[in-house]
Amino acid sequence: MPDHARHLHYGGFYGLRPLPPGPLALVHGNCQAESLRVLLAGSATFPARAVRIPPVHELERGDLPHLRALLARAAFLFSQPVRDGYRGLPLGTSELSAHAPRATVVRWPVIRHPALHPWSAIVRHPRDPAAVPPVVPYHDLRVLAEAAGLPPGPGPEALREVGARGVAELARREARDADVGVSDLLTGLGAAAAHTLNHPGNPVLIALARRLQAAAGAPPDAADPGRELLGGIRAPLDAAVVAALGLDAEPRAGWEVDGTPVSPATVHAAHLSWYATHPEWIDAGLARHDETLRILGLRGSTRGLRVART
Repeated sequence: MPDHARHLHYGGFYGLRPLPPGPLALVHGNCQAESLRVLLAGSATFPARAVRIPPVHELERGDLPHLRALLARAAFLFSQPVRDGYRGLPLGTSELSAHAPRATVVRWPVIRHPALHPWSAIVRHPRDPAAVPPVVPYHDLRVLAEAAGLPPGPGPEALREVGARGVAELARREARDADVGVSDLLTGLGAAAAHTLNHPGNPVLIALARRLQAAAGAPPDAADPGRELLGGIRAPLDAAVVAALGLDAEPRAGWEVDGTPVSPATVHAAHLSWYATHPEWIDAGLARHDETLRILGLRGSTRGLRVART
Protein backbone atom coordinates (compact mmCIF):
# COMPACT_ATOMS: atom_id res chain seq x y z
CA MET A 1 0.00 0.00 0.00
CA PRO A 2 1.41 3.43 -0.88
CA ASP A 3 2.61 5.62 1.96
CA HIS A 4 0.32 8.61 1.36
CA ALA A 5 1.98 10.83 3.98
CA ARG A 6 5.35 10.25 2.33
CA HIS A 7 3.89 10.92 -1.13
CA LEU A 8 2.39 14.18 0.08
CA HIS A 9 5.67 15.22 1.71
CA TYR A 10 7.38 14.73 -1.66
CA GLY A 11 4.40 15.99 -3.61
CA GLY A 12 6.41 17.61 -6.41
CA PHE A 13 8.47 14.45 -6.87
CA TYR A 14 5.37 12.25 -7.16
CA GLY A 15 3.42 14.66 -9.34
CA LEU A 16 0.86 15.41 -6.62
CA ARG A 17 1.75 19.09 -6.81
CA PRO A 18 2.55 20.81 -10.09
CA LEU A 19 6.06 22.05 -10.59
CA PRO A 20 6.55 25.44 -12.19
CA PRO A 21 7.81 25.60 -15.76
CA GLY A 22 11.48 26.20 -16.23
CA PRO A 23 14.71 24.61 -15.06
CA LEU A 24 14.89 22.26 -12.11
CA ALA A 25 17.69 21.38 -9.68
CA LEU A 26 17.99 18.05 -7.84
CA VAL A 27 20.15 17.43 -4.76
CA HIS A 28 20.92 13.72 -4.44
CA GLY A 29 22.34 12.04 -1.36
CA ASN A 30 21.72 11.47 2.33
CA CYS A 31 20.11 13.77 4.92
CA GLN A 32 22.68 16.43 4.11
CA ALA A 33 21.14 16.69 0.62
CA GLU A 34 17.79 17.98 1.85
CA SER A 35 19.51 20.64 3.95
CA LEU A 36 21.38 21.87 0.88
CA ARG A 37 18.16 21.85 -1.12
CA VAL A 38 16.55 24.08 1.51
CA LEU A 39 19.42 26.54 1.22
CA LEU A 40 19.29 26.57 -2.59
CA ALA A 41 15.50 26.98 -2.55
CA GLY A 42 15.87 29.97 -0.24
CA SER A 43 18.06 31.84 -2.70
CA ALA A 44 16.34 34.63 -4.59
CA THR A 45 18.89 34.44 -7.41
CA PHE A 46 19.39 30.72 -7.98
CA PRO A 47 18.20 30.08 -11.55
CA ALA A 48 16.38 26.77 -10.98
CA ARG A 49 13.69 25.36 -8.73
CA ALA A 50 15.25 22.98 -6.19
CA VAL A 51 12.81 20.04 -5.97
CA ARG A 52 12.48 18.02 -2.78
CA ILE A 53 13.25 14.35 -3.46
CA PRO A 54 13.62 11.38 -1.10
CA PRO A 55 17.11 10.70 0.26
CA VAL A 56 19.03 8.04 -1.63
CA HIS A 57 18.67 5.43 1.14
CA GLU A 58 14.86 5.72 0.97
CA LEU A 59 14.39 5.56 -2.79
CA GLU A 60 12.60 2.44 -4.02
CA ARG A 61 12.26 0.79 -7.42
CA GLY A 62 8.81 2.28 -7.86
CA ASP A 63 10.33 5.75 -7.45
CA LEU A 64 12.60 5.41 -10.49
CA PRO A 65 10.09 6.67 -13.12
CA HIS A 66 9.43 9.80 -11.04
CA LEU A 67 13.15 10.36 -10.55
CA ARG A 68 13.95 9.94 -14.23
CA ALA A 69 11.17 12.30 -15.26
CA LEU A 70 12.72 15.01 -13.11
CA LEU A 71 16.23 14.21 -14.30
CA ALA A 72 15.10 14.71 -17.90
CA ARG A 73 14.13 18.29 -16.97
CA ALA A 74 17.04 18.99 -14.66
CA ALA A 75 19.37 21.89 -15.34
CA PHE A 76 21.49 21.00 -12.29
CA LEU A 77 22.24 17.74 -10.50
CA PHE A 78 24.12 18.19 -7.23
CA SER A 79 25.08 14.74 -5.98
CA GLN A 80 27.12 13.10 -3.31
CA PRO A 81 29.35 10.34 -4.75
CA VAL A 82 26.90 7.42 -4.83
CA ARG A 83 28.19 4.14 -6.23
CA ASP A 84 26.47 2.49 -9.18
CA GLY A 85 23.93 -0.13 -8.18
CA TYR A 86 23.48 1.32 -4.71
CA ARG A 87 21.09 -0.97 -2.76
CA GLY A 88 20.56 -2.95 -5.96
CA LEU A 89 19.08 0.07 -7.77
CA PRO A 90 20.51 2.34 -10.49
CA LEU A 91 20.97 5.25 -8.08
CA GLY A 92 24.66 5.94 -8.60
CA THR A 93 25.77 9.45 -9.49
CA SER A 94 26.87 8.38 -12.95
CA GLU A 95 23.66 6.40 -13.47
CA LEU A 96 21.53 9.45 -12.65
CA SER A 97 23.73 11.68 -14.80
CA ALA A 98 22.96 9.48 -17.80
CA HIS A 99 19.29 10.41 -17.44
CA ALA A 100 20.01 14.14 -17.08
CA PRO A 101 21.41 15.06 -20.51
CA ARG A 102 21.07 18.83 -20.02
CA ALA A 103 22.19 19.01 -16.40
CA THR A 104 25.32 20.54 -15.00
CA VAL A 105 26.54 17.87 -12.59
CA VAL A 106 28.38 18.94 -9.44
CA ARG A 107 29.58 16.35 -6.94
CA TRP A 108 29.89 17.19 -3.25
CA PRO A 109 31.19 15.06 -0.37
CA VAL A 110 29.57 12.98 2.31
CA ILE A 111 30.60 15.08 5.31
CA ARG A 112 31.87 13.31 8.42
CA HIS A 113 33.72 15.31 11.05
CA PRO A 114 34.97 13.20 14.00
CA ALA A 115 37.03 15.94 15.66
CA LEU A 116 34.24 17.11 17.98
CA HIS A 117 32.97 13.62 18.74
CA PRO A 118 36.03 11.36 18.44
CA TRP A 119 34.36 8.35 20.07
CA SER A 120 31.32 8.43 17.75
CA ALA A 121 31.24 5.87 14.98
CA ILE A 122 28.99 4.36 12.35
CA VAL A 123 29.05 0.58 12.08
CA ARG A 124 27.33 -1.48 9.40
CA HIS A 125 26.86 -5.23 9.18
CA PRO A 126 25.75 -7.07 6.02
CA ARG A 127 23.11 -8.96 7.98
CA ASP A 128 21.14 -5.74 8.33
CA PRO A 129 22.94 -2.67 6.87
CA ALA A 130 20.31 -0.27 8.24
CA ALA A 131 20.46 -1.52 11.84
CA VAL A 132 21.52 1.01 14.47
CA PRO A 133 21.62 0.86 18.26
CA PRO A 134 18.68 2.28 20.24
CA VAL A 135 18.18 5.80 21.65
CA VAL A 136 20.81 7.44 19.37
CA PRO A 137 21.96 5.95 16.03
CA TYR A 138 25.69 6.29 16.73
CA HIS A 139 28.07 3.79 18.25
CA ASP A 140 30.43 4.97 20.98
CA LEU A 141 33.83 3.33 20.61
CA ARG A 142 34.28 3.36 24.39
CA VAL A 143 31.08 1.35 24.83
CA LEU A 144 32.01 -0.91 21.92
CA ALA A 145 35.39 -1.54 23.56
CA GLU A 146 33.68 -2.25 26.89
CA ALA A 147 31.34 -4.72 25.22
CA ALA A 148 34.39 -6.45 23.74
CA GLY A 149 36.19 -6.52 27.09
CA LEU A 150 38.88 -4.03 26.06
CA PRO A 151 40.51 -1.43 28.34
CA PRO A 152 39.72 2.34 28.30
CA GLY A 153 41.97 5.28 27.17
CA PRO A 154 43.05 8.11 25.89
CA GLY A 155 45.00 11.43 26.21
CA PRO A 156 44.63 14.83 24.48
CA GLU A 157 47.15 14.08 21.73
CA ALA A 158 45.00 11.13 20.69
CA LEU A 159 41.90 13.33 20.50
CA ARG A 160 43.71 15.83 18.29
CA GLU A 161 45.01 13.03 16.06
CA VAL A 162 41.53 11.60 15.51
CA GLY A 163 40.28 15.04 14.49
CA ALA A 164 43.20 15.70 12.14
CA ARG A 165 42.82 12.27 10.53
CA GLY A 166 39.11 12.91 9.98
CA VAL A 167 39.73 16.19 8.18
CA ALA A 168 42.51 14.61 6.11
CA GLU A 169 40.27 11.69 5.12
CA LEU A 170 37.50 14.06 4.04
CA ALA A 171 40.01 16.06 1.99
CA ARG A 172 41.22 12.83 0.36
CA ARG A 173 37.69 11.79 -0.59
CA GLU A 174 36.93 15.29 -1.89
CA ALA A 175 40.00 15.21 -4.14
CA ARG A 176 39.05 11.77 -5.43
CA ASP A 177 35.27 12.00 -5.78
CA ALA A 178 33.99 15.58 -5.53
CA ASP A 179 34.02 18.85 -7.42
CA VAL A 180 33.58 21.04 -4.33
CA GLY A 181 34.36 20.41 -0.68
CA VAL A 182 34.45 21.83 2.83
CA SER A 183 37.37 20.07 4.54
CA ASP A 184 39.35 23.33 4.52
CA LEU A 185 36.69 25.02 6.68
CA LEU A 186 36.01 22.52 9.44
CA THR A 187 38.81 23.23 11.88
CA GLY A 188 38.29 27.00 11.78
CA LEU A 189 34.59 26.66 12.57
CA GLY A 190 35.28 25.02 15.92
CA ALA A 191 32.28 23.67 17.83
CA ALA A 192 29.87 25.11 15.25
CA ALA A 193 31.13 22.69 12.60
CA ALA A 194 28.98 19.71 13.57
CA HIS A 195 26.21 18.50 15.86
CA THR A 196 27.15 14.83 15.42
CA LEU A 197 29.67 12.83 13.42
CA ASN A 198 27.70 13.21 10.18
CA HIS A 199 25.36 16.14 10.87
CA PRO A 200 27.28 19.32 10.01
CA GLY A 201 26.23 22.64 11.48
CA ASN A 202 24.66 25.47 9.51
CA PRO A 203 27.97 27.28 8.86
CA VAL A 204 29.31 24.22 7.02
CA LEU A 205 26.10 23.65 5.06
CA ILE A 206 25.77 27.31 4.08
CA ALA A 207 29.39 27.45 2.91
CA LEU A 208 28.89 24.28 0.87
CA ALA A 209 25.65 25.57 -0.66
CA ARG A 210 27.46 28.73 -1.73
CA ARG A 211 30.20 26.67 -3.33
CA LEU A 212 27.58 24.64 -5.19
CA GLN A 213 25.99 27.86 -6.42
CA ALA A 214 29.35 29.19 -7.60
CA ALA A 215 30.12 25.90 -9.38
CA ALA A 216 26.76 26.24 -11.14
CA GLY A 217 27.62 29.78 -12.26
CA ALA A 218 25.12 31.39 -9.89
CA PRO A 219 25.66 34.06 -7.21
CA PRO A 220 26.85 32.40 -3.96
CA ASP A 221 24.16 33.93 -1.78
CA ALA A 222 22.79 31.01 0.28
CA ALA A 223 21.78 32.38 3.68
CA ASP A 224 20.96 31.05 7.11
CA PRO A 225 17.34 29.81 7.10
CA GLY A 226 16.75 30.79 10.72
CA ARG A 227 16.80 27.25 12.08
CA GLU A 228 19.34 24.51 12.55
CA LEU A 229 18.97 22.25 9.54
CA LEU A 230 20.52 19.11 11.04
CA GLY A 231 20.25 19.86 14.74
CA GLY A 232 17.68 17.21 15.68
CA ILE A 233 20.34 15.11 17.40
CA ARG A 234 23.21 16.74 19.28
CA ALA A 235 26.03 14.62 20.63
CA PRO A 236 27.85 15.36 23.88
CA LEU A 237 30.80 17.75 23.63
CA ASP A 238 33.29 16.29 26.04
CA ALA A 239 35.33 18.61 28.25
CA ALA A 240 38.49 16.72 27.25
CA VAL A 241 37.76 17.46 23.58
CA VAL A 242 37.11 21.14 24.29
CA ALA A 243 40.44 21.37 26.11
CA ALA A 244 42.42 19.31 23.59
CA LEU A 245 41.18 21.31 20.60
CA GLY A 246 41.22 24.69 22.37
CA LEU A 247 37.58 25.28 21.51
CA ASP A 248 35.74 28.47 22.50
CA ALA A 249 32.72 26.49 23.67
CA GLU A 250 31.09 25.10 26.78
CA PRO A 251 31.25 21.33 27.22
CA ARG A 252 27.94 19.49 26.90
CA ALA A 253 27.66 16.37 29.04
CA GLY A 254 24.61 14.71 27.52
CA TRP A 255 22.80 14.04 24.29
CA GLU A 256 19.84 16.01 22.98
CA VAL A 257 17.30 14.25 20.77
CA ASP A 258 14.54 16.37 19.24
CA GLY A 259 14.97 18.91 22.03
CA THR A 260 14.87 16.32 24.83
CA PRO A 261 17.97 15.76 26.99
CA VAL A 262 19.20 12.17 27.10
CA SER A 263 21.81 11.18 29.66
CA PRO A 264 25.00 9.38 28.64
CA ALA A 265 24.12 6.68 31.18
CA THR A 266 20.86 5.99 29.33
CA VAL A 267 22.67 5.62 26.01
CA HIS A 268 25.44 3.55 27.58
CA ALA A 269 23.04 1.05 29.15
CA ALA A 270 20.87 0.80 26.02
CA HIS A 271 23.85 0.17 23.76
CA LEU A 272 25.45 -2.44 26.01
CA SER A 273 22.12 -4.26 26.10
CA TRP A 274 21.88 -4.01 22.28
CA TYR A 275 25.39 -5.40 21.80
CA ALA A 276 24.47 -8.39 23.99
CA THR A 277 21.89 -9.40 21.39
CA HIS A 278 23.82 -8.10 18.35
CA PRO A 279 27.39 -9.34 18.88
CA GLU A 280 28.12 -9.25 15.15
CA TRP A 281 28.17 -5.46 15.33
CA ILE A 282 30.94 -5.61 17.93
CA ASP A 283 33.17 -7.55 15.55
CA ALA A 284 32.21 -5.28 12.63
CA GLY A 285 32.98 -2.17 14.68
CA LEU A 286 36.32 -3.51 15.88
CA ALA A 287 37.32 -4.29 12.31
CA ARG A 288 36.09 -1.07 10.72
CA HIS A 289 37.48 1.28 13.39
CA ASP A 290 40.66 -0.60 14.25
CA GLU A 291 42.99 2.36 13.70
CA THR A 292 40.82 4.84 15.63
CA LEU A 293 40.53 2.40 18.52
CA ARG A 294 44.32 2.10 18.55
CA ILE A 295 44.82 5.89 18.51
CA LEU A 296 42.33 6.35 21.32
CA GLY A 297 44.17 3.81 23.43
CA LEU A 298 41.21 1.48 23.56
CA ARG A 299 43.53 -1.34 22.49
CA GLY A 300 46.88 -1.93 20.84
CA SER A 301 45.39 -3.43 17.69
CA THR A 302 42.24 -5.34 16.90
CA ARG A 303 43.54 -6.87 13.68
CA GLY A 304 43.13 -10.61 13.73
CA LEU A 305 41.39 -10.49 17.12
CA ARG A 306 38.49 -12.81 17.81
CA VAL A 307 36.68 -11.53 20.87
CA ALA A 308 35.24 -14.24 23.08
CA ARG A 309 31.77 -13.47 24.42
CA THR A 310 29.13 -15.52 26.14
